[in-house]
Amino acid sequence: MPSKPPLPPAFDGWWKPFESHLAQERRCSAYTVRNYRQAAEELFRWMPGAGNSAADPGQLTVRAARDFIIETQRKMDRRTLHNRISGLRTFWTYWQRQGKLGTSPFKALPLPKLEKRLPKFLTEEQMKVLLQAPARQEAAGGTDAFTAARDRLMLELIYGGGLRVSEAVGMNYGAIERSDGTARVLGKGGKERLCPLGRVAMAALSHFQSTFAPASGPADPVLLANPGGDRLSVRMVQKLVKKYLGLAGLPLDLSPHKLRHAYATHLLNAGADLRLVQELLGHAQLATTQVYTHVSIARLKDVYAKAHPRA
Repeated sequence: MPSKPPLPPAFDGWWKPFESHLAQERRCSAYTVRNYRQAAEELFRWMPGAGNSAADPGQLTVRAARDFIIETQRKMDRRTLHNRISGLRTFWTYWQRQGKLGTSPFKALPLPKLEKRLPKFLTEEQMKVLLQAPARQEAAGGTDAFTAARDRLMLELIYGGGLRVSEAVGMNYGAIERSDGTARVLGKGGKERLCPLGRVAMAALSHFQSTFAPASGPADPVLLANPGGDRLSVRMVQKLVKKYLGLAGLPLDLSPHKLRHAYATHLLNAGADLRLVQELLGHAQLATTQVYTHVSIARLKDVYAKAHPRA
C-alpha cells in the first residue's frame, strides 16, 4: 500500500485555529474533530499535486474542488465522501468568518446521492439476551462481580436512557435525580436534556453504587473502568459491547450506537409520539428521528406479509 504524501508546511497554520474552534467553541466530540482533520489532511495532501504548490485553500477554484471530489470518491464510499466534504465546508465557513477565505468552492457542488439505509437495531428479544450477558458471564466464572455489575449498568443506561456512548461515560452521579429516575445529559454541542433512565437501569445503578462505589460523590463518574474510580472510556465501551454481542450470539457488526437505535425503534413500535422521541434522543431536527418511523413501517409490512392471507 503506497504511503501518503507528507502534509504541506502550511497545514498547521490553517488547521490548529480551526481545531481549537471545533473543540472549545462548538464543543465537538473528539470523533468529529478527528473526522474533520482527516478531511482537511486529504485536501492539503491533494493540492500540491493539482498545481497548488503553496497548498493555499484560498486559491482553490470550483473546478479544482470538483476534481478533488471526483478523485476522492474513487477511494471511499459515498457516505464517507459526504462527511469529508461537510467537514471542508465547515472549515471554509470558519475561515470565511475570520476574513481569510471567500465563499467555499465546495458550497454548490453536487455530491453523489446517498443510498437510503435503514438503521440496524436489535429486536426486543435480542436486547433481552444482550442485557443478560454480563450476569451469565459471571455465573459461568468468566468475569468478576464488579465487572459484571458495571457492564450490566453500562448496557442498561445506554438502552434504558437512549444515550450516546459519550453521554453515558461522561455521566456523573450528580446528574441523576433518584426520586424520578431521570438524568441530566450533556449531549452534542453542549446541549443539556432530561432523560428518563427507566426502573431497571435505576435498580442496576443502585446495586452497583452501594456494592462497589459507596463513597462516590456528585462529581464522580457513574461508569468506572476499575474499582479505583477511573472513568470508563468510549473505546472500552465499544470493546465490551462487541464482547457481549459475541457471547450472546448476536451480529458482531452492531455497534454500541445500535442500542440507541433499538431504544428509539422500540419506543415508536409501542406507540410513542415521534416528537417525544426526538426530544428524548436530543435530535436537533425531526428529520433525524423520522428514520426510525421507516424502521417501524418496514417491520409492520413484514408482519403483514407473513400473517395476512391476502398479503
